[in-house]
Amino acid sequence: MRHDDVWRAIDAIAAENGLSPSGLARRSGLDPTAFNPSKRTGPDGRARWPSTESVAKVLAATGTAVENFASLVSGQAPQTASRQRAGGRRVPLIGLAQAGGDGFFDDGGFPVGGSWDEIALPEIADPNAYALEISGESMEPVFRDGDVVVVSPAAPVRRGDRVVVRTRSGEVMAKQLMRQSAKRIEVQSLNPAHPNYNFELGDVAWMHRIIWASQ
Repeated sequence: MRHDDVWRAIDAIAAENGLSPSGLARRSGLDPTAFNPSKRTGPDGRARWPSTESVAKVLAATGTAVENFASLVSGQAPQTASRQRAGGRRVPLIGLAQAGGDGFFDDGGFPVGGSWDEIALPEIADPNAYALEISGESMEPVFRDGDVVVVSPAAPVRRGDRVVVRTRSGEVMAKQLMRQSAKRIEVQSLNPAHPNYNFELGDVAWMHRIIWASQ
């Protein structure tokens, strides 16, 4: 369990409930600044972790199950038998190889049209969340052929996050965000055998964060 992963999980819970980090802290009965980015590192540069009590209050305030929080930290969707039976919410699904085609996304990167399949997954608050099925070996060993990644347009994106990027030319790819400035986006391939990419910001139509992956 890494410091950045825990904070990203808290940010994801906030985004899935339509809240900012301070809004999530307030709803959880905590100081509104408790989850501010400035509070995540001490003056001496040492990492500050959220307390167990704070996490418990967040889960209670948002109705988030412990296993869902753990899945956000690890990046893996919970696959418990009870959830498989329950089915969860159905979200639109297409293959990653298809995602570059016309008619699947609007200008904001939200899924549109009737050509999507559907898949049942644990409840996700983002109404525009969608799923992509990985094909081929270009993302191994992180994602393998047949894996499904769940993508949230509402989730905040930070350096180190795994993201889906669509370029203005229509290419769609799953990468890891290495750097984002006011002019450029740098992404790293998950498979070291494949090249990294450096885009002008104007060449990127949208970039969304991968919040779960199910194998």
